[in-house]
Amino acid sequence: MSAAGAALAPGPEAGDGRAAERAMPVLFIDDEAELRSSVGQWLELAGFRPIIRAGAAEGLAALDAGFRGVVLSDVRMPGMDGLALLESVMGIDRALPVVLLTGHGDVPMAVAAMRAGAYDFVEKPFNPDRLLALLHRAGAARGLTLENRRLRRRLEAQDPALETRLMGRSAPMRRLREEVLDAAEADAPVLITGETGSGKEMIAQSLHALSRRRDGPFVAVNCAAIPESLFEAAFFGHEAGAYTGAQRARTGHFEAANGGTIFLDEITSLPLHLQASLLRVLQEREVTRIGARRAVPLDLRILAATNEAVADAVAEGRLRQDLLYRLNTLAIAAPPLRARDGDVTLLFEHFLGEFAARHGVEAPILGPRDQAALAVHSWPGNVRELMNLAERTVLRARRGAVDIAALLGGGGAAAAPGEEEDGPPEGGLRARVERYERSEIARALARHGGVIAPVLEELAIPRRTLNEKMQRYGLSRSEFRLEED
Repeated sequence: MSAAGAALAPGPEAGDGRAAERAMPVLFIDDEAELRSSVGQWLELAGFRPIIRAGAAEGLAALDAGFRGVVLSDVRMPGMDGLALLESVMGIDRALPVVLLTGHGDVPMAVAAMRAGAYDFVEKPFNPDRLLALLHRAGAARGLTLENRRLRRRLEAQDPALETRLMGRSAPMRRLREEVLDAAEADAPVLITGETGSGKEMIAQSLHALSRRRDGPFVAVNCAAIPESLFEAAFFGHEAGAYTGAQRARTGHFEAANGGTIFLDEITSLPLHLQASLLRVLQEREVTRIGARRAVPLDLRILAATNEAVADAVAEGRLRQDLLYRLNTLAIAAPPLRARDGDVTLLFEHFLGEFAARHGVEAPILGPRDQAALAVHSWPGNVRELMNLAERTVLRARRGAVDIAALLGGGGAAAAPGEEEDGPPEGGLRARVERYERSEIARALARHGGVIAPVLEELAIPRRTLNEKMQRYGLSRSEFRLEED
């Protein structure tokens, strides 16, 4: 085997520069240290990303159904051999390519392994060029499998599971739906951040509905609403007679979510010692009811949310750093409504239709003045505020025409051309001009993803003037910044 290792050298395809091949991981498992070293170096020179392990059990720990590369393993190894490894990999994902390295006498066994699901086998000492070509073919097949699954999820997501939960045509919402689709396929924890009323629970529900746990329970827990004295009973459950008043056994939130998803909203509101209890459950993946002797194993996905900046919460000692690490494997930010240029009217008309049907009345028709009032409002309460306004509009419309600017508390806009004011504007001209100016700046920032240069060009104002107005209106470019595609 060492001779094979010494013969390794990059093949002619190693420098072709294709990004997919350079980044493709190859999990190489072999109990011989010298071969691991030489094959690892060769894989790296050939443009792959080697993941080297000395045994099958270690290799399995590096795999999941989303692994986008190839497994290359020796057959004869102490402990779990290559055939047992193959069986375990097939249990994770039958479409994951496994290439086995075999000795000359192991060929019949390798053929049997291919019937059991192996992608191919290579005899030792192996030809580096042949192995390189085989890894490229297996990697291409794996990439096609994952892309097909991705497209299938996209097609499945063209139903109310995503579009009606995360509605909007703006760039931030299109990006958010992509992030949710990508995160849904993983089983890792997700931390959802965003302002109050921006739809964090809707994002959590969408992640659950599009995941492999969709048939399991979805349990949403508002951590801020649980009294400290009831925390353990609420989360862990208790046995009958565990304490005074516990007349019957109770299942806690974690057990109730077993097999599905638990959503921990307002996670930063938990006291630190309760965060420590939560961390233990997340690490050990088991929970013990109060008064019970046996722990219950947990198989669930954890989603958490907060309306605070988590870095500030950690710095101020209100959020444990180790708990943040456990929850923040994936991160999704819910965009504020003011950054979703063009979505306000779309959402408002949708909610008008829903509430009109609920209350058995005709949905009001929005006029130009109404749309202008909606456009210039800053929406501090985000989508929740918009929904509330829609229901109030429907209820008021039963008694006649509704002035949406008046319902917004004087936060309307100037009358549309050709319209006259019904009376003196609330807040006066200066306040209305400032509301309009703030809205235009916010919409420009949203259109350009928080990039200042094109905003300056669009609004035709100096940088200093823009900075002053953003500070005056409480606007931050970070609220509108989009990651690159």
